[in-house]
Amino acid sequence: MTDTLQAGAELKPGPVRLSPPVPSSPTRGTRAIPLAGLAASVSSALEHRRLFLLWPYGLVAGLVAAVAVPEMPPPWALAAVGAILAVLLASLHNRLALLRLLSLVAMAWLGFCLLPIHGALFGTTMLARPAYGTYKMRVDEIVSATGDEVRAIASAITPAGDARSLPIRRARVVIRAGSGLAPGDIIRAPVRFYGVPGPVVPNGFDTQFHAYFDGVGAYGNTTGGFERLAVGDASAPERVIDSIRRAIAAHIDAHLRQPAAGIARALINGDQSAVSDEARDTMASAGLAHVLSVSGLHLTIVAGLVLVALRMGLATIGPIHGLVPVKRVAAGGAVLAALGYFAISGGNVAALRSTIMLVLVLGAIVFGRRALTMRNVAIAALLVIVTDPSSIFRPSFQLSFAAVVALIAAWEMMRHHDERNSSIVAKVGGYLWGIVLTSVIAGLATLLFSVYHFQQTSPLGVLGNLVSLPLVGFVMMPSAVVATLLMPLGWEAPFLAIMGWSIDVMLALGHIVAGWSAGLDHSPLLTPLALGIGTAAFAWFTFLPTWHRLIGPAAAIPLIVLVALDNPPDLLIADTTQAIAMRVEGDMALVSGKSDSFAVDVWRETYSVPIEANSPLSCDSIGCFGLSPSGFAVALVKDPAGFYEDCAMADIVIARRSVPSTCSAPTVLDADA
Repeated sequence: MTDTLQAGAELKPGPVRLSPPVPSSPTRGTRAIPLAGLAASVSSALEHRRLFLLWPYGLVAGLVAAVAVPEMPPPWALAAVGAILAVLLASLHNRLALLRLLSLVAMAWLGFCLLPIHGALFGTTMLARPAYGTYKMRVDEIVSATGDEVRAIASAITPAGDARSLPIRRARVVIRAGSGLAPGDIIRAPVRFYGVPGPVVPNGFDTQFHAYFDGVGAYGNTTGGFERLAVGDASAPERVIDSIRRAIAAHIDAHLRQPAAGIARALINGDQSAVSDEARDTMASAGLAHVLSVSGLHLTIVAGLVLVALRMGLATIGPIHGLVPVKRVAAGGAVLAALGYFAISGGNVAALRSTIMLVLVLGAIVFGRRALTMRNVAIAALLVIVTDPSSIFRPSFQLSFAAVVALIAAWEMMRHHDERNSSIVAKVGGYLWGIVLTSVIAGLATLLFSVYHFQQTSPLGVLGNLVSLPLVGFVMMPSAVVATLLMPLGWEAPFLAIMGWSIDVMLALGHIVAGWSAGLDHSPLLTPLALGIGTAAFAWFTFLPTWHRLIGPAAAIPLIVLVALDNPPDLLIADTTQAIAMRVEGDMALVSGKSDSFAVDVWRETYSVPIEANSPLSCDSIGCFGLSPSGFAVALVKDPAGFYEDCAMADIVIARRSVPSTCSAPTVLDADA
């Protein structure tokens, strides 16, 4: 249900040394007490317009508030608040301090409005009950393709024959024998549509929420062959990009075997559907899961290779130095390379953020400005949030921005040595130290979000990155770039072979590190409050430019331990299957459903406990009844005749049908719930 996405490091590794911060406030040159130094740091940040860096956090606060309120205010109320803020902002143009603070309030208001705006523009009605029949639809996007099975996003869904009409905008459909389909095709096929499933675990990834804002109101599976009614326009951008991605995948599959082929497709095309579960688990345990997701690491390597190649190539043309600025031209070419890579990579949030960052950084080089700044991170965050506000609730957004904020902040607090006269040994050592440093910084920055979303850590992730990232940076990605460029000529085979070899070596090293990590990667459960505390700590960390920024994360750690640790639930109920599990003496017993269902597998992985069919409830043809070890009475009603007795005796009544309104049980979980 969720993709384990990790953010790639975006800093060029290298030797570093700590540089004492130089405050730009009037306290410069004095030895102020810590509290006074903190006040001076805050004052300096305000004076230097760093409040702009908090604008993304203002949007996030507004979005969280919009999700938390029971009911959204009417549109006229939101518009009235916006008008008042606009008047106040216009009237405070001569009072900069108040203007900046009010701008942060305006960002929070904008964030509060973004979800209803995007819901009105892109949302859809969600399918309430399954639908069967023959439907005509347009293929908008090919999400993944494995063998003859294609997972696609379809729109313009209209019934044929006796099928009932659907009120949804789009659907995600698995089309059997659909290997020849492409975006723009119009097809007709027998389909079973069903509702988008909700979260599998409490506070888990909410597929319904994100599907709504993506305009996907149902999932579906074809139950027979399809008929292609029309072929899409061959010149349409989405079809061109899809054909390029398919051609690349075909070349990879022709020259590489699994698991290397699946990982190569993930690195170049962003399609992780062919990555084997074993390879995915190995890389996650070794701290290398971020390698699978196209993000800052991959885009930086590709853009960097193009930048260096163009500079070296142009440098060989002597007269050109006097005609064009070589460095700026090379940076412009690197921008085009980054945009092209983003287009064929599938466009996840981490890739979008990284592409925006690279365009800003390389664009600064083109225009002769300072490239690597926290302001660029803020601009990238603002663009991502405004265009896709629901993405802030995805792990990919949180992991990606947490890593890059931490790395940029570390860069601000450190100063690189001059390596021009360094020996080869010193440069290699500096590179390896840079990998260790960036891995530690990014790992610590993303730890909270990894623990919350995946309940797993990578205790030896630094070691995994240390032994693998040189291979990724110097062999795997360069060979991938060259192979992709040579595919139109048919000369890609040797470079794909090199890439496949490097993937095999990476997996072998990852397997060793994962073996050493066995039993050490489980983590505590956290409540959503932990994310709020972590986000506030990151806001503090982003805002201050001096060492005082470390106070926020340091204070967040004990606060999370005190107020944000969660306990495993006593009762788990799946919404789309019959699975029900109850906690019994530290383990979980399966009360109802199949032990190999998707929900039960996720429960086992999340809570790290065996779940076997060992129900503490007594069952008959009417239903099941019994006491939980925690002391509450549970009734599972299968026949309506059981409501009369069970509603009077049970603390929790569970039924897959609607429970009568006269049921007096304190908690009722029925079909409506």
